[in-house]
Amino acid sequence: MATVTAAQRREQARIEYDAFIKACPTHQLVGRISEKWACLTIAALSEGPRRYSDIARTMAGVSPKMLTQTLRSLERDGLLTRTVTPSVPVRVDYELTDLGRSLSELMMSVKRWAETHIEEVHGAQERYDAENDQG
Repeated sequence: MATVTAAQRREQARIEYDAFIKACPTHQLVGRISEKWACLTIAALSEGPRRYSDIARTMAGVSPKMLTQTLRSLERDGLLTRTVTPSVPVRVDYELTDLGRSLSELMMSVKRWAETHIEEVHGAQERYDAENDQG
């Protein structure tokens, strides 16, 4: 029986990743990055580093708790960095990593698509609701 190295096991696992399988780590990652606040946070940081308050102002409706959780999750996943500058008050900046920037291109495309096609979606929803009104 041939011995399989750790590198060979990792390569085999990479080949077998399938985001459609619930137990696959890629399934969980797709879930995290497709969350509304994660997508919008990545899009907000696509133009460069920003402070927490700048991000919060850009993303109307996000609670401080949700924004903090989202930033921590994205930092843990290696998509952004958090830099603390000792000053009064303390300055905290968030910036996308190279990995995060590669994802931001996709997120910005999704954002632009939504902004471009929202009227068509609203029209489809109205037609669907009219055709399926059971009231």
